[in-house]
Formats: sequence, C-alpha cells, structure tokens
Amino acid sequence: MSDNIHNSRRDFLKKGAAAAIGSFFIVPRHVLGKGFIAPSDKLNIAAIGAGGKGHSDIVNAYNNGASNVVALCDVDWAQAKNSFEKFPDAKKFRDFRVMLDQMKSDIDAVTISTPDHFHAYAAMACMQMGKHVYVQKPLTNNIAEARMLTKAARKYQVVTQMGNQGSSNPAQQVAIKWFEEGKIGTVHTVNIWTNRPVWPQGIPVPTTKLPLIESMSPADWDVWVGPAQWVDYHPLYHPFKWRGWWNFGTGALGDIGCHTIDSAFRILGLGYPSEVECSVGAVFIKDWTPEYIPEGCPPSSHVEVKFPETKKNKSAVKMIWMDGGIRPMHPDLIPANTPISNDGGANGIILTGSKGIMTIGMYGNDPKIYLNNGDVIEAPKNNSPVTKLPEYGHQIDWTVACKAGFGSKEQKALSSSFDYAGPLTETVLMGNLAIRSYMLRKKNEKGNLDFYGRNKLLWNGNDMKVTNFDDANQFVGRTYREGWKIVDA
Repeated sequence: MSDNIHNSRRDFLKKGAAAAIGSFFIVPRHVLGKGFIAPSDKLNIAAIGAGGKGHSDIVNAYNNGASNVVALCDVDWAQAKNSFEKFPDAKKFRDFRVMLDQMKSDIDAVTISTPDHFHAYAAMACMQMGKHVYVQKPLTNNIAEARMLTKAARKYQVVTQMGNQGSSNPAQQVAIKWFEEGKIGTVHTVNIWTNRPVWPQGIPVPTTKLPLIESMSPADWDVWVGPAQWVDYHPLYHPFKWRGWWNFGTGALGDIGCHTIDSAFRILGLGYPSEVECSVGAVFIKDWTPEYIPEGCPPSSHVEVKFPETKKNKSAVKMIWMDGGIRPMHPDLIPANTPISNDGGANGIILTGSKGIMTIGMYGNDPKIYLNNGDVIEAPKNNSPVTKLPEYGHQIDWTVACKAGFGSKEQKALSSSFDYAGPLTETVLMGNLAIRSYMLRKKNEKGNLDFYGRNKLLWNGNDMKVTNFDDANQFVGRTYREGWKIVDA
C-alpha cells in the first residue's frame, strides 16, 4: 500500500462515523447498506503476542470481520497456532520490530499481549509511529513505565486501552451509581483479595540450563527476554510461568489487581496513594532458615495502601490487598453461611462505609449492598446488549475509538485509556514496590544479614518517589538490558 493511499485511508478512518462497527452486529454482512463495511474502510490491526490472551484480544478486536487483521507477531509460533489458523492471510513475524518496519504503512492499530516486561517497550515503539495501542494488563512492569506511557499517549495523540475488560462491564456503573447516591456512606476501608498465584511462585531460581524448545530459535529467545536482564531459557519462565519472576512478571498483584482494584479506584475516584506497607509469606525448605529469593514474587502477601480523601469520598481510605489464598474474615453484616464473593470467596472486593458495605466480584460483577440496618440491596438483572459481547465489548470499543480518532467522544468514553489505566497501574504496582523493598537485606555490624527495608513507605506520587527510604526507589523503574532501553524521543 502506497503512503498516499494509506494517508487517504487514515484520514477517512479519522473522519468516518464509528457507528459502522456498532451496527455490524445488527445487519448481516451480506446486506449492502448501512451495516456493510467496505474493506478499505476497516481498521488494519496487528498483534504483538498472538498466543494465549493475545489470541482472544486480536479475535475480539477483529469483531467478526469489522476490522482487518493484517499481521501477527509472536516469538513462539507454537503458542500462536490458533491465531495463525484463524487469520491465514495475515503476515506472520517473530520480531515485532521487523513487522513494524516492513508494514509501517499498512497498520493502523496494534494489540500488545506479551509478558509484562515487554508491554512498555512495544507500546512505546508503536505509539511513536502513530499506531493506536491496546495493551494487556498490567499496563507495564513498573511505575516509571506506566507514567511514561500515559504521557506518550497524549504526546503522540493515539487511542489507547488497557486490557482490564471488567472496566467496560455495565455492572460497574451500578456500583458507581449506588455509591454516588450515598447508599453506603463515606468509605474508609477497602478489602481486596485473590486466590492467585495459580502458577509456581516463591520457588528457588532455576539453575539448570535446558535446551531451547523446538518452536523457538536463540534469536527468538533473545527477543522474548527483550528489555529484561538476560537469563537462559527455562520452562519456569516460558510459557505462562514468567508471572512469578520480577524480571518478567508482576505476580498476583499484576495479574488480578488491575481487575479488582479497578472497581474501588473508579468508584471512589482515587489518585496517587500516600503510603504503602506490606508483609509476605515465607518459604522454609530447611529448618529455621527462610528461603531468600529476591528474584521471585512471594507465595502470598498482605499489602496496605493508604489514600487521601477525594472529591468523591470525603475520608482517607485504607486499601488492604491479600493474595495467595489469604482473604478477609466475614464482615458482621454478611450472614455466616453466605460467601463473601460470588465465586465462593476466591476473589473479591468489599468497600466498608459509614452506612454499610458493598461487595463486588471479579471484573466488577454482581455488586451487592448490606446496610447497617439489615437491609440488602441486589443489582437488577442486566439485559444490556453489552453483556453479550466478548469481554463486554472492551476491544471493540477501542477499535471504534481508533476509527473516530484521538480526542473524539468515542476515545474519551473508553473505560481504560492510559489517562485512567496509567494511574491505576501505578497504584497496583505500589504493592510490588513495597514487597520488593520488604525483601532487601544487608549485613549488620555483627556480620549478620538483616532485612532492613521492612518499613512503611511514604510516597510522593507527583515525583514518583519514596520519601523516607531511598533504597526502595530502585524499584520504581528498572535497569534495561543493553540495546533495549525505552526512550521517548
């Protein structure tokens, strides 16, 4: 496609009405007219990370043909097999840099569904080329990267969305409406918990060098490691198990926090926290000697993050996070034999206010109120067409906004553009900053090793800095591998 043709096409996409995709579900594709989308008018989408969650992300953005899938990139083609079969005409790549270079005039938007450590590097490269981006949660591996992407989205005027699909769930709006009507009063405490990790975590670093899997070459593995510090291949890293290692993942908080913390963050209108403190579960393989594994996320953690009052909630808030299967006890207002969340208690959210409590399930589902006077309020059954769309139309909304353009009402209506997703991700990753600081140790005067970072950390959100324990600030960002530093030109 020539640059002139591409530019004309992009101008059309920016000016065209976004209603075409919305009506796509109503009018059959074989009917010419209002519901028909000519191939030249469709969004051209590529995927960086086409296996696992990347498959559903690109399929949902494709929207039964409302968009074109023109390219698929994955370092492990065995993992991307389903996407390759679904989109046989899409060009296939192993290195996203090659894809962007060869198809820079043919791609309008990109879904990024890689391990966490790669999100910021890939997203920045795409945004600098003017490509709209959909990035899986958590937005980034660390706080500094989240701030960087938030600013870059505005700078390059691209349409963005993070993959916390529950933010597009209409049930969230019910919970927001209830709170704004004052049903539970002023909130002072939020409890959030998860049964994650459901992958190996809190285990020793693998030391055995194993042969690389057949579906990847050494060059592919080099790209997979990307901006992280180099390690040799091991099945405890790829696929999926990367989540439990700080070099690549963000643990239970990164996996679920952007889904569950999102509800409280949105309902209460929270911003940067003011302080954070944690404790973590220990692993004992030898008697009386806890394992020291600073490279890996712990098997369980308890984190308390505090926020100042907001325009929506005139009280400071303590947010208590628990993972590893640890959960809060039954509030007195919930009957003893009633589960504290809709999945049997495995994951959930409780907002405690002056008039009662509100419980919310994963992805913002099933809000419910238990009032101090004994009354119970349940959400009405939601028959909205949005609930029948894959992931509440979260990826579809993004494609509609991409066609409408940056600054459009469609872009401003997105539930998790980087203007919102960036600060949310920073809050989620504050817990990890505390956890990593908790594991710091050094020799004392007697030559013994002390854990010296087990403090409450005071946070200056504007400056992205812990103000009372400087050693913790090393975890605000990261050191990039040579040749992979993220630079915003």
